[in-house]
Amino acid sequence: MIAIITGDIIGSETTPPGTWMPLLKTFLGRQGTTPRDWEIYRGDAFQLKLTTEEALYKSILLRSIIKQHPGLDVRVSIGIGAINYHTKKITESNGTAFVRSGRKFDDLKEEKTNLAFATGDEQADATLNLMARFASLIMDNWSVVVAATVQLFLERPEWNQQQLAEHLKINQSAVSQSRKRAQLDLLMDFNTYYKNRLNHLTQ
Repeated sequence: MIAIITGDIIGSETTPPGTWMPLLKTFLGRQGTTPRDWEIYRGDAFQLKLTTEEALYKSILLRSIIKQHPGLDVRVSIGIGAINYHTKKITESNGTAFVRSGRKFDDLKEEKTNLAFATGDEQADATLNLMARFASLIMDNWSVVVAATVQLFLERPEWNQQQLAEHLKINQSAVSQSRKRAQLDLLMDFNTYYKNRLNHLTQ
């Protein structure tokens, strides 16, 4: 089983591509090679293949990167399943992970949320998507400073708060406050629950 993330950049129509495209490409480039593992298409849409375990964590990380620019955000659906048809381009490959991710992505605007799951298990989807709506509301309200702090926490988990403060050029108490405002501990609890739930589904 693998995870396919289908997403797009919210606010791309009113923001020059030079602001967000390099950020998106740099993030995607660190996850694999294009076009086998990821592709950008239709201007601001993208598809990315990840392990099931890292899919939510990396989605939160991407959102923290993009939200450091006012007016921009990310909308993603995470489809869990198989790849039944492999090609050199991820957008031409197929399987249950692709179908679930794509169909769920099409529902995101109507559901008014920026994060959703499709695992093929109705009960798991109901629980994960309820939690995802709460998680998305938290991330919707991240400020630029909070988003920057979250990115560092996720990319440098080995750093202590003093190291983070020095990198961000703010004091340590501000780092602590940003972590609280981001509800990062709660989001990481959600990530742990997601991984445990996926493990049960694959057993």
